[in-house]
Amino acid sequence: MGIAASARSPVQWPGLDGAAERRFSLVVLGDVRIEVRASLSTVRFTDLTSDRLAYAPARAVVSGTAVNLARRATGYFRRVAVLGKVGDDDFTPVIRRELRRLGVHDLLGVEHGMPNGVAVMLRDRPDGDGRGVRLLIAEEDAPDRRLAEADVRRAAPGIRRADALFTDGYALLAPVSRGALHAAARTAREAGTAVVFDLVPHDIDARLPLVDVLPLLSLADVVISEAPTLARLLGRPAPVGGAEMRELLPALDRAVPGRPLWLLRFGASSLERVLAHQRERLLMEYASGYGEGVERTGFGDRLAAGELYWWLSSR
Repeated sequence: MGIAASARSPVQWPGLDGAAERRFSLVVLGDVRIEVRASLSTVRFTDLTSDRLAYAPARAVVSGTAVNLARRATGYFRRVAVLGKVGDDDFTPVIRRELRRLGVHDLLGVEHGMPNGVAVMLRDRPDGDGRGVRLLIAEEDAPDRRLAEADVRRAAPGIRRADALFTDGYALLAPVSRGALHAAARTAREAGTAVVFDLVPHDIDARLPLVDVLPLLSLADVVISEAPTLARLLGRPAPVGGAEMRELLPALDRAVPGRPLWLLRFGASSLERVLAHQRERLLMEYASGYGEGVERTGFGDRLAAGELYWWLSSR
């Protein structure tokens, strides 16, 4: 792995705002959607007892897990590509234009005759700790759930040439995309391309048993997860502080084969601190840079992009 316990953290170098020298190539496999976002500065969800009209900043963006990560990754990586499935409607050229604008290579498959997936993200008025609650509504029958092994085969040359393949757990939630995710990870491993797995959604433990997640965890070189999510998936109580985090590590090593690098987020909102661990070795613990006054939307992608560049640079 090459990371010493005394090494600088990824927040120190390359930092959260991009790298001075863009290196490496990255393929990001995940959702591609149109998302409507709004933040409600005067409304708490718990106060709503009837219909309400609220005026607030709102916008529609090209989004989804793959696009969100790729958008941040372009500040670090020389080449970034998105592998996903989109629909066939008026939003399709909008999606492709946005990828071109970002400088992201398009490895998209098209589900002909099907509309693009839509998501709605609402965040209510911040409470005492300044966070507020996020409500994310994702269209259930979206094209990304039909990303197939055939789409992966078409993109296989790009996966094999890449330094890393970044994936996430949303693809595990549908049988067809689950098969595609496994195929992409196997293709990467056979070619020596690093496999990075982001363990989302954060309630994946309520949606899938460990046996359905374990094959991807076992294929991964790097796993990113909120510590409470991973603990619940293993049937353990959610850790709160650093001491409880360290108690989780032996259970992790017993449950998952191989030697993945675990980047475990924890803290008051499961994002303030990160513990880096690799089988029987605590590599380092560091502050993520998230705190009061920092925009939460997109922060996890900023952090993950920098961490991946940091890890690839250390290999």
